[in-house]
Amino acid sequence: MGTLTVIEFVTLDGVMQGFGSPDEDRRGGFDLGGWGAPYLDHAQADAANEGVRSTDAYLFGRWTYEKMAEFWPHQPDDNALAAHLNTTPKHVVTRTLTDLSWSGARVLAGELGPAVQRLKDDVGGTVAVLGSGDLVQQLMAMDLVDGYRLFLHPLVLGRGTRLFRSPAQTQRLRLVDATPTSTGVLMLSYERAQ
Repeated sequence: MGTLTVIEFVTLDGVMQGFGSPDEDRRGGFDLGGWGAPYLDHAQADAANEGVRSTDAYLFGRWTYEKMAEFWPHQPDDNALAAHLNTTPKHVVTRTLTDLSWSGARVLAGELGPAVQRLKDDVGGTVAVLGSGDLVQQLMAMDLVDGYRLFLHPLVLGRGTRLFRSPAQTQRLRLVDATPTSTGVLMLSYERAQ
C-alpha cells in the first residue's frame, strides 16, 4: 500500500499561496506572490529531485492541475522534475474538467475519500500532493494524509491562504528529517506518529 504525502512551500506563518510568481495566485486579492524566489538554492532542487524517485503518482486539485499543466509539459526533458511530472500518472480531483490534456492525467473518479484510498492501495510508493490547498484540507479532514514534506521559509507574510487552517482533529506527527538550506529554508519531513 502506498502513502499520501503533502508537499508544500510555506512561510513561517503557514502561508502557501503564491509561492512561485507575482501572478500565480491572486485569489482573495493576494498581492504578495513570488515570495519563494529569493530563497531558492541547490539544496531545494536536490531535495525535489530526490523526492520524485519515490513518487509513483500525483494528486492535484483542479486549480493546481490547470496551473501545472500550463507550464510543465512545455519544459525540456533534461529538467529532471519536468521529465518526472510529465511521465508519472496524475490524478485530478474535479467536477468540471473532463478533457485533461497533460499526458498521463486522468480525473479521479468517485467520491473523494474512497477514491483516494483506492489510489493509495493501488500505488506501491508515494502519492504526492503538490499545492492543491483546498483539496489538502479535505484530505486532512478525512484522515488520509500519511506525511508532510514542508519547505518552511523564514518569512512572515501576515496574510494569504494557509496550509493548516482549522484541522478537524489532532494529528500527531513524527519528525523524519530536518535540513536547513543556505537561504534559511528548513526542509522538514514528517510522518504519522504511531
